[in-house]
Amino acid sequence: MAEEPVVENGGHVLDTNVPQTARIWNYLLGGKDNFAADRAVGDQIIATLPHLAEHARLSRKYLARAVRYLAADGGIRQFLDIGTGLPTADNTHEVAQAVAPQSRVVYVDNDPLVLTYARALLTSSPEGATDYIDADLRDPAPILAAAANTLDLDRPVALMLMGTLGHIESDDEAKSIIDQIMVALAPGSYLAMYDGADTNPDVVEATRIWNLSANPRYHLRSPERIAGLFKGLELIEPGVVSVTRWKPDAEAAAAPEIAQYCAVGRKSQL
Repeated sequence: MAEEPVVENGGHVLDTNVPQTARIWNYLLGGKDNFAADRAVGDQIIATLPHLAEHARLSRKYLARAVRYLAADGGIRQFLDIGTGLPTADNTHEVAQAVAPQSRVVYVDNDPLVLTYARALLTSSPEGATDYIDADLRDPAPILAAAANTLDLDRPVALMLMGTLGHIESDDEAKSIIDQIMVALAPGSYLAMYDGADTNPDVVEATRIWNLSANPRYHLRSPERIAGLFKGLELIEPGVVSVTRWKPDAEAAAAPEIAQYCAVGRKSQL
């Protein structure tokens, strides 16, 4: 029997019968913030690629390392995290504020469940700030306008696009979104991202299953296409690599390369 849609605060209708990316990912990470439709797609994917849940965890570990690098080595104190997904371990503000308690973080998503949980669970340090924006990645102008209420866009900001650009099929559209945001950010800002790559046939098949039911659809890119999204930015070493190979700690170094590729790029100060 289908579950009844839920009406969230603010009038959003949460249709629990339609699988959603954030909730499927939550299920793969072992979370409980998901519904039967999400679990059904997750089980289909796990049947094809049993290690996908581990891949999700390793990708999340990359996010933490990237934020830690940006806060510690890059001196970044402002983060714009678009497509944040459901709260889990090592959220952006937790990692950043552990390095610099005054860090300010704006989370952006257009899934009502994500926003409901984020507002309830993602609380800032007293010295810093967090905010939450209900907006779509494909329309950067309202995101930037709302983010300016919390972030000083005249100072460097780290733009986080973790597992989100795969929902944009066209490379030109994805690059246009990045450029529209980065041009509004101060020199010395960064782009940090990861997304699924087409380097593993099992991942390609799992993505095909995902796209049969999930909303929105997901599109894999080659590492070369991911590198193209950083055109105009200075790539931080080691460049575009598997998430387990970007400045790995001992745990990541012991893990195999996986078909999730990442990079961090810096906007010139010239």
